[in-house]
Amino acid sequence: MTNQNSLYCCVSIFVCLLAGCGSHADLVTYDEVKTRAVPEDATVVCRLFFQDHDTKQLRWADVIKADEIQLGEVNQVAGFPELDPDKQNLVQMDASGPAMLVGVRDDDGGEFQSGYVLVATGVVEEAHGDHSHWNFDRTPSVRKVCLDENQGNPAHLYLYQDVFYLANDRKNGYTRIDPLRIADGDSDSAACGFHSGGGNHITLAVADNSTGYGTWIDGGGPNAGRVDVTEIKPEGNQTIAYSFNLPSGAIHGATTVAGKIFFAPAEGVCWVNVDPNPSKQHPEVEVHKISLGADPETKKPLRTGAFTVHRDYVLFVNGKADFAALSLLNAAKEQPSLINVQIPMDSVNSPTVPRVVKTAAGRRLAFLFHNHKADVKGGEFLSVVDLDPNGDLDFSDAKLEKTIPVGASAVEGHYGHHDLTWDHAGRFAFWTNPGEGTISVMSLDDLAVNTTITVGGKPTKVVGIGEEDIDD
Repeated sequence: MTNQNSLYCCVSIFVCLLAGCGSHADLVTYDEVKTRAVPEDATVVCRLFFQDHDTKQLRWADVIKADEIQLGEVNQVAGFPELDPDKQNLVQMDASGPAMLVGVRDDDGGEFQSGYVLVATGVVEEAHGDHSHWNFDRTPSVRKVCLDENQGNPAHLYLYQDVFYLANDRKNGYTRIDPLRIADGDSDSAACGFHSGGGNHITLAVADNSTGYGTWIDGGGPNAGRVDVTEIKPEGNQTIAYSFNLPSGAIHGATTVAGKIFFAPAEGVCWVNVDPNPSKQHPEVEVHKISLGADPETKKPLRTGAFTVHRDYVLFVNGKADFAALSLLNAAKEQPSLINVQIPMDSVNSPTVPRVVKTAAGRRLAFLFHNHKADVKGGEFLSVVDLDPNGDLDFSDAKLEKTIPVGASAVEGHYGHHDLTWDHAGRFAFWTNPGEGTISVMSLDDLAVNTTITVGGKPTKVVGIGEEDIDD
């Protein structure tokens, strides 16, 4: 595929998404997209997108390698809306092909301006048999702004089978946004469909592009522990096939792997088998529970939140201070059992959701930060766990590799945490230090920090796209 055709598909994605939303950005045509020159003696390692929590803007820069690793010019994404820093927040974001979706939440229950912004990354992957080349010539730009009082104030964004799912909390459902269907010329209704399921603060798992499991956050009452099962349809589906309840409520995590759905309620982890054809005439749902133990001081059952998936494993954190741990479950087993890797921490710190990368050398590493609230004094660190020391794809021998100090976070509620990403080749890791306005670069070869670069503001969530062309 040529660069121009790739960009044309990208533009087509966003043109077709214009229907049905109350606020739009002006489209940028192919001819208007700017090109960028890379210095002759440098190569582009990847493109970074990061959120600035101070200004509520999306910023970007190319990572450039010459004699040393550095960032190119840092810019705001062209056409990104001017949000109200006192009333709106950027939430989760992810990329699928040439498209990136960024969630926006307001402080008025969605009555002010919430929704999402769809961005063309400007990065084009060109497949060449058993490898790809990445083109970074074009600048990113906004293709659609969907911000109004009808988007349900999303907090969570998911990517399953290369399709975006945005949780519309106040609408008790989620929107499926499929860029590939749009690029193929399908109608807007086949590319962007609302599904009923879940409520109030939704977490979501979508299995095999066929079955959605939307959760309710309620800790008590009739919706405590409730999970809604909905058949996924491209055009949307406002009929819930059936619901079931977990043993405890306050569900704050869901994911799927190896034919199972995992949930993070108030106590432990629960899982069920995937129902590939949900209907009203469903068999009774068998809910399995895995205990995480109890807090040694409060004696309350331990819980977790968001999950990360790598191969057939579900990864998550639990506990704090000396009892913090990275936990793993092998979902391919008939009855998954808990694998714990202890991550000792200072008394003021708690672990963040793990991020997992397969490095260029084939190592599988999990990263997690030790964070604390902004008004608490203490050190902050990054721990690296080798998930598979002997390379046999059995993670039961996972072990803590190293823990290093990092720059400050700026945690206030759900915002201001460190975040980490990497280039597609797995040669470098990049993380944000929100409290210092910097981004750090680590070599994934020797796990040494190459440099820390000042970008200003309060950089938080970050996504890396593409990789450096290296002649083998």
